[in-house]
Formats: sequence, structure tokens, C-alpha cells
Amino acid sequence: MTLPPPPASGVPTPAFFLAGGTGISAETLGIMIIKQFPSVPFNVRKIPFITTVERAQEIVVLMDAVRTETVQPLVFSTVADEAVRAVLQQTTCAFIDLFGSHLDTVERVLHVNAAHNVGSIHGVGDQGLYEARMKAIDYAMEHDDAQSVKKLDQADLILIAPSRCGKTPTSMYLALQHGLKVANYPLVEEDFESHQLPAPIRAYPSKCFGITSTAARLSQVRGERRPGSRYASMAQVTYELRRAETLYAMHRIPYVSSASMSVEEMAALILQSMENGPR
Repeated sequence: MTLPPPPASGVPTPAFFLAGGTGISAETLGIMIIKQFPSVPFNVRKIPFITTVERAQEIVVLMDAVRTETVQPLVFSTVADEAVRAVLQQTTCAFIDLFGSHLDTVERVLHVNAAHNVGSIHGVGDQGLYEARMKAIDYAMEHDDAQSVKKLDQADLILIAPSRCGKTPTSMYLALQHGLKVANYPLVEEDFESHQLPAPIRAYPSKCFGITSTAARLSQVRGERRPGSRYASMAQVTYELRRAETLYAMHRIPYVSSASMSVEEMAALILQSMENGPR
């Protein structure tokens, strides 16, 4: 395939994320790759549930219509079905097969043919895993922002942080993607003054993981919710963040900053900390 010349500066490169299922894997892997080219603007589009040859043919027409003499779209695919994948590979765009290109290698090593089962890729085929994730989500919702302090002994993890540091999205991500029962608990003024963990979680320091941020970022986030308030002032957020980090250090609680990290990156660090065992 002859590639077109580089696009004019500032012209976004189309990037398609194709999948036979939800598209989470294709999007995650594709974004991880295109982020390695920060100087290039991208126009991304996820197309999930491509399960038939007819749908694949429609997608090929759609993608090829975007290609011009100066614009070469990138296509990232995790489609498992061989017939559907064969059609998608007929595109004139640059096709990056995130699934099939590695499957042959694994088959050769294991001496077993792959099932090409989309359900198993996303965990739906494992009913036990699916039910565990649903229970974890229910647990995270019930224990969001200290709404409930019951069954904290059942928590795999307890996230603690000043308000608006990112406890809820991190809790939900860990529940949905990893099936962890995560409670999250806000740190408030009395906790900073006493230097003690909040009473309901005081018995579980080994389950705790802290989140912090930068004063500028936290002030901005709080300001969107309560503009001009003491709650969002630089003085207040600076005080809370310093006290929170002191509290984490006193109780040997690991922590991560949400200021410049995605939820996925934070989750990976938290999981790594959990794997390292008790502190």
C-alpha cells in the first residue's frame, strides 16, 4: 500500500478503534499508541459491536471515504471473528490488527487453536467473574463517599482523600475492571486536626490508599462546583493537601496524585501496591 504524504500541519489524523465487543480494549490500546505522538492532532472514533460481515463492509466504506491524498487514517482493531476481520483488512487505511497479529504467535506456542470468542475476551463468558464485578460495583456505590460504613471488613481497598481528588471514579474503575470491592472515605477538617484516621476506618489502615492532588488543580475542580467559596480557595486546598499527606505518612499509607494521572494509571499503581502485600 502506498502511503500518502504527511498531512498539513494542524490537520487531525483520523483514528478508528474497531471492536467486536464494547471497544474498551481497542480504545485503550489505540490511545496508548497515538499518545506516543504528542505533536500530531488526532480525530478519534470508536466503532464497537462489529459482529457481521455486512457491518464490516459498511465500516470499510465509511473509513475509506475519509482517506484522501494527504490524510491517511489509522485503524486499530481488536475484532476476533476471522471472517469479519478479513473484510476490515480490505480497507485502504493503515490497519493495525491488535488481535490477530499476535494470536498466531500464541497459537504456535500453545499448540492450540484459539476460540475466537468475543465474549471470553470481555469476561462475559465467565459467569462467576461477571457476577463478582457486578457485586463489586454495588459495593462501591453503596460505600461511595462514606454513605455506608457497614461491611468495611469486606472491602478489598479503602480510598481516602480530601474532597474532589478523584475517589469515586477510581473506585468505580477498580470495581468494573478488576472486580475489587472498594470503599471510599473523605478526609475532613476534624481528621486533619486530630491526625487520626476517621473512626469508621481506623481499624483498617492496611486496606487504605490515599489520593492527593496539586493545589492549583484541586482549587480549579472545586471552583467548578462552588465558585468563589472558601472550599475552593487556594489557602484551603493547600492546607488540606498538606495535612492529608502528613496523615498518610504517619499511618504508612501509600498515596498517588490524581493531578496528572488518568484513572487507569492510578488504578495500575494501586494494584501494584496491593500486590506488594501488607505495609
